[in-house]
Amino acid sequence: MNTPEWLKPVTLGVLIGAIAVSAVGFSWGGWVTGGNATKMANTQSRDEVIAALVPVCIDLSHTDAERVAKLEKIRETAAYQRWNALMETGWAIVPGSDSSDRDLAKACLDALELDKS
Repeated sequence: MNTPEWLKPVTLGVLIGAIAVSAVGFSWGGWVTGGNATKMANTQSRDEVIAALVPVCIDLSHTDAERVAKLEKIRETAAYQRWNALMETGWAIVPGSDSSDRDLAKACLDALELDKS
């Protein structure tokens, strides 16, 4: 079979163009693989759930009869372990769960603004 003389440069150009478009798309164009899209969606949904539960944590802290003592204990704890102390109060328990959530405790601690009061 005789192939036309112009077919080789066209094929090479199409191949190089496809590689260039893919490289530009994935590096600068914002393209992602399905796996990365799933990871980003899971992270974003987790962050949104935590943000939605912060008011519940704040409400639990306001209605707790031992609020003053627990807040004092949290304030006395070293800054890098305060989220752990807040988890012990029971305010950072996600409804339907048996244990406190670390991410919720960190977000709730930021919302309580202990250093400002």
